[in-house]
Amino acid sequence: MSNLDRQAALSVCGGRGFVVADPVRELLNPRHVQLGESTEVRRLLPNLGRRMVGAWAFVDHYGPDDIADEPGMQVPPHPHMGLQTVSWLHDGEVLHRDSLGSLQTIRPRELGLMTSGRAISHSEESPKPHARFLHGAQLWVALPDAHRQVEPHFQHHTDLPTVTAPGLTATVILGELDGATSPGTAYTPIVGADIALTRGAQARLPLDPDFEYAVLSMSGEAEVDGVALLPGSMLYLGCGRTELPLRADSDAGLMLLGGEPFEEELVMWWNFIGRTHEDIAKAREDWMNSPRFGEVKGYDGDRLPAPELPPVALKPRGRVR
Repeated sequence: MSNLDRQAALSVCGGRGFVVADPVRELLNPRHVQLGESTEVRRLLPNLGRRMVGAWAFVDHYGPDDIADEPGMQVPPHPHMGLQTVSWLHDGEVLHRDSLGSLQTIRPRELGLMTSGRAISHSEESPKPHARFLHGAQLWVALPDAHRQVEPHFQHHTDLPTVTAPGLTATVILGELDGATSPGTAYTPIVGADIALTRGAQARLPLDPDFEYAVLSMSGEAEVDGVALLPGSMLYLGCGRTELPLRADSDAGLMLLGGEPFEEELVMWWNFIGRTHEDIAKAREDWMNSPRFGEVKGYDGDRLPAPELPPVALKPRGRVR
């Protein structure tokens, strides 16, 4: 998914300067962003004061939206660099096209994982015809320096492992949780899991104390470590936890995001992750004026032009708390 913000700002992220070394309960409120004609997303990362969770660098939650008489998601061809995109649906369908020639419809609880590496472009759209409701999350994972020039590729996995307990089913989207490992390719120690809770469920999810974690509420009413979460909100949990208490007052859906704190300092702008302002400027120039990112064939419409790039690079700031 694209960041369609035409006033996109440069963001410094990564490095341990933003990591909380101990368990905390930090509620992150979303920023509302219009995506195309009929889809509004709630942006949880990057957030004021909270740029990343492990290698997770970007989190949008959208829906559930009634798109029966709407075009639904319509994101024109756009570029990515230095990251992986993770598409995850609870309702609806998204048609993915990319410059490698991939054409894949992604359905609920299926993993669409695109590794941009050095350069790729793609589009996303609701198929014609499409289901009435659209509800899901779009996330980015930053690639470490050793792998950010990897050849771009796309993966689609329909059979994902699960972890179960009374009243709880956790589908492992990326990385590893309680011994279950996703088939999706990961380049850092990471976990992404979709958690379904039934009404009245009380459970304790095992965690890695070396990871930092956050939980995104997708639907229903649930408490995470005693904090009530409304759909579309996210709770940052810091590091140092061996388990996470969960309780549901109704059927509820959550996403657990975590990973080893990302050591490298990054510069993120629009749909690019680099290490310097020059990396970003070169990527923008190449998208506008060279074939580096390839061509998305079959999309009915023009590709997305890049916004203007701010001229001044940001300085990293912050220290471990």
